[in-house]
Amino acid sequence: MKLTKLGHACWRLEKDGRTLVIDPGAFSGEGLLDGADAVLITHEHFDHVDANLLKNASPDLEVYTCQAVANQLGEIPARVQVVNHGDAFGTAGFDVRAVGEWHALNLPDVPPVQNVGFFVDDEVFYPGDALTPPGRDVPTLLVPTNAPWLKGAEMIMYLRYVRPARAYSTHDGLVNDIGATLIDNWLGMEAGKQKADFRRIPVGESVEV
Repeated sequence: MKLTKLGHACWRLEKDGRTLVIDPGAFSGEGLLDGADAVLITHEHFDHVDANLLKNASPDLEVYTCQAVANQLGEIPARVQVVNHGDAFGTAGFDVRAVGEWHALNLPDVPPVQNVGFFVDDEVFYPGDALTPPGRDVPTLLVPTNAPWLKGAEMIMYLRYVRPARAYSTHDGLVNDIGATLIDNWLGMEAGKQKADFRRIPVGESVEV
């Protein structure tokens, strides 16, 4: 499987000529749906879903997401299907399991929104905006490394709990060059401790897993 970082919290997964895109949001650049056969959307925040982008999508595109996002998308051409924690489904040649229910707490007085993570082909786990326990071994984790709801120590403890063989930074589009260097250092130090591959993939670059 080929993973490509498209920007901020958006990733493209490619296998056997098919393409799956996760969280094509407003911070992630252009051409997010180019060649996409299916889209997974974790939650309703605009840095993870761009409704205007999906309004111009192909009617053959399959979209899997939580109920809250489906309610906001309205009548788009793509086929929208609601999934909940524990659901398993196949799309674009990938086997996917939905994991989790809620976004991490942002502000004390703001209730969390729905958030569903996705485990793809028993290989790649993307928790969305949450530090959800995956409930199984994780070969490759797309780990949030910067957010209003996240502390660096929490990110490191999540890596120590999940103990993936590989972890690649996501949700990092809000940081400047200094912040990116800090993320690189944190991931590098923890990679050394766990003897694993933890790092930030530059936007537009890919890895094979």
